[in-house]
Amino acid sequence: MSILWVCVGAYAQNKQLLYDFTEIPQSLMVNPGAKTDFKWYTGVPMLSGVSFQAGSSGISVNDLFANDGLDFNDKVRDRAISGMTSRDELSGTYQIELLNGGFRGRDSDVFYSFGIYNEGDAIGYWFQDYAILAFEGNADHLSKRFDLGDLKTRGAMLNVFHFGVNKKLSDQLTFGVRGKIYSSIFDFNSSRNKGYFVTSEGQNNLLRNTINADMEWRTSGIRAIRDAEKEETLPNTILKRGFFGGNLGLGVDLGFTYNLTEQTVISGSLLDLGFIYHANDIKTYTLNGNAITEGVTAILPDALVDPDKDFWQDLVDEIETIVLFESNTKNYLSFRPTKLYASLRYNFGRQAQRRADCDCGPNATQSNRGSKYANGLGGQIYMINRPRGPQAALTAFYHRRFGNFMAVKTTYTIDKFSYTNIGLGISIQAGLVNLYLLADNLLAYQNLADSHYTSFQFGLNIISWGKK
Repeated sequence: MSILWVCVGAYAQNKQLLYDFTEIPQSLMVNPGAKTDFKWYTGVPMLSGVSFQAGSSGISVNDLFANDGLDFNDKVRDRAISGMTSRDELSGTYQIELLNGGFRGRDSDVFYSFGIYNEGDAIGYWFQDYAILAFEGNADHLSKRFDLGDLKTRGAMLNVFHFGVNKKLSDQLTFGVRGKIYSSIFDFNSSRNKGYFVTSEGQNNLLRNTINADMEWRTSGIRAIRDAEKEETLPNTILKRGFFGGNLGLGVDLGFTYNLTEQTVISGSLLDLGFIYHANDIKTYTLNGNAITEGVTAILPDALVDPDKDFWQDLVDEIETIVLFESNTKNYLSFRPTKLYASLRYNFGRQAQRRADCDCGPNATQSNRGSKYANGLGGQIYMINRPRGPQAALTAFYHRRFGNFMAVKTTYTIDKFSYTNIGLGISIQAGLVNLYLLADNLLAYQNLADSHYTSFQFGLNIISWGKK
């Protein structure tokens, strides 16, 4: 049943727990305009920002493989073939920081951040009509148009080099921008397919098959990865292509935080507004054309003149002449999945003590972070650009600080994967050491095989506040 899992992969998902969790330096990665009060920080390489997310909006592993006494083929037919639609997806992402750091400039209102991270992402929508055709055939589906556009998938692995500037413009407004260079390791996409296949009653034969296709599958870097696997040089190839030896692109992140009042704050960010230009190791496959056939036709007695004639091969050759299957090495652009965050937050309760030592001299300035209240309550919205249109999630959250030692954030999120997604994040500060752990959809941990979504993030940082 490999047809069920061909779309399994990873794709950039919501990081609602990390967003606006400003005790964690990595919150700048989801909002470059977040308020900060660090003097400097550095992440521990390979441990400072690790995240993994995966989701299925259709079926779970348990739906097919649970020991429930039901026939496996019946479960495939009822829960996958008939139970899913072309809008259902399998998706997720992983991200590992190779380098991450930041420091405050001579102007204490400006904070710089920089780093490198590796990311792998992919998404596949359920190819409903393909699955019906493969599982049931076309005999019982006369005149049904099987939509070739059901095939929509894309994915990539890349390294991202970034540098950000975060500036306090006023007591109310903080703005941030982050520039990015993408170094693509590999990429594949097939998301603009059109056409149909239909079987109807024939005139010269029992059945007539019609195919109308305009399909494309684009790849870059795949051949290099396959060759490296055969030659057992895969790590070196990934390293080379990830450090400017592959295809390159540019992107930008934007973000802000604005205090409507002392206790009411709004924020927002636009991430990965960028592209990659694929110019090396390209291979694109296309299927284009329109053909109608009623199968092999042998007209007697003329067919007996040449008894060795291969009528089937003649039919195949005729269809291939009309519906062209070709390949090329043309350059192409791919756009990154742009993401949007926005939040409204109300802070209340006893104010937390400032981390920074007081500097009471004549040149003293206020902390860039401002007052820190013990509690924060609010809502967030998240949107991401997907092959079948924008996808959104709504989150309600509660944020609690326990002095300068620990902060906790809990979330309740509604999206296409789950209506019961409860998440919990903890950040602990022990001296200069910051440790955080964030996990989503906690109720699903009772039975991961039955879960439609899972996500976790963790990291280890060294942070200094110093004097402002």
